[in-house]
Amino acid sequence: MLLLGRGKQRTCQGVTRREFVQIGASTVLGLSLADLLRLRADNESPTGSTRAVIFLWLWGGPAQLDTWDPKPNAPLDFRGPFATIPTRTAGVRICELFPQIAAIQDKFAIIRSLHTASNDHGVAGTIGLTGSSTGSVNLGGAMAAGSVRPATGSVVARARAGSPLAVVGRGVGGVGARAMPPFMVIGGRLHQGKRAITGEGGGTLGALYDPFRLEYDPEAGTRIPALQLPANLTPERLTDRQSLLHALGEANRQVETGGRSIDDYRAHALALLTAPEARRMFDLSQERPNVIERYGQTRFGQSCLLARRLVEHGVPFVQVNWSDHVEAEEDSGDGGWDHHYRNFQLMQDRHAPWLDQGYTALIRDLDERRLLNSTLVIAIGEFGRTPRINDKAGRDHWEHCYSALVAGGGVRGGRVIGESDARAERPHERPLTPADLAATIFHAVGITSEQAATLGVQLTGRMIGELF
Repeated sequence: MLLLGRGKQRTCQGVTRREFVQIGASTVLGLSLADLLRLRADNESPTGSTRAVIFLWLWGGPAQLDTWDPKPNAPLDFRGPFATIPTRTAGVRICELFPQIAAIQDKFAIIRSLHTASNDHGVAGTIGLTGSSTGSVNLGGAMAAGSVRPATGSVVARARAGSPLAVVGRGVGGVGARAMPPFMVIGGRLHQGKRAITGEGGGTLGALYDPFRLEYDPEAGTRIPALQLPANLTPERLTDRQSLLHALGEANRQVETGGRSIDDYRAHALALLTAPEARRMFDLSQERPNVIERYGQTRFGQSCLLARRLVEHGVPFVQVNWSDHVEAEEDSGDGGWDHHYRNFQLMQDRHAPWLDQGYTALIRDLDERRLLNSTLVIAIGEFGRTPRINDKAGRDHWEHCYSALVAGGGVRGGRVIGESDARAERPHERPLTPADLAATIFHAVGITSEQAATLGVQLTGRMIGELF
């Protein structure tokens, strides 16, 4: 595995040179990324005021009562052990575990009346990522009717870039004029149990609009899973690009698209891997130490920092996955929010401080760099948790009411949208759905319902006007 981010460049898998050539014909380094580059179109981007979206996916489902919608007057077996604290906005209180977020409430809005159609992670996850349940797969393996809709990030990428790759807006060194994937995910494939969910990629738009995936490891730095090199071939040794291109592309040398040879696009794909300027964009060690510390030395915090670097360099949609699996580390997962038991211990020791620090650093950093007004930031899970605490000091799945944070991109901070009932069991005012949130993202970036329809996406939600 090629590692980028702390000056480390090692590989795994022990791939032979022959296998590397085969990979070149079938993976992102060979055809897929080259095809993304090759198929870049000349469509103009829509004129939305939001230039980028950062989608913080809190996989597993945070509890609304223990985050942004506490109920201090509810019975103890509902409200839990945590107190509430005031925020920067008069009259708005959140859970005491988030003091840093409370201090910047004027920068974001809280939605407290979301609900969705399923309490299955797989189904609700597909709805949350696409705005639709079509093609979703539940824990038992049953698939819902219809084709999987493109992820919201894929739709934004297609509409904003007009093609599988976007030109880096504020380039780094010699890479500024080269193309970068317009939809990037920091994190691995999403799972519940051992089953991957649907709805993370291009869907009906095709695999070319699947996200380009990065992974951040606190010890190793940034990894690009799709760009794998054999153990004896490092970026420093890829100086003879012409011979490598010959090995990768001999079978397709005559393929032309729009009058351009496929070798041209393979050259750009290879440049993305080998150019030091490009690699530095993924390298968090380029940041000042105090900035790195500000985000927190956690996978989520550093992934948020990487997301800021990506949007700063022109990537239109970046999704940060809190975890790959919904389960906690102690349950053979990797620290998701699926807290059926030990919820309050996990919240206090791990999840709340990580989210409090990473989210606050991201919002402040974007604001200080004058990027917040043009960058929409959404923090949300696939559903909420049961208001009543179970007998294992946890909360179970609850699709009927949950919360989200929305900042930047023209959103008016210091606001609360919607209201839940006295125990956060159901929306009391202004019930909203993931489809409404998807429609809001499309509105922010300038995608009209007509434009979405031309991409085969029928909007079933309505833009949340109170946010703007």
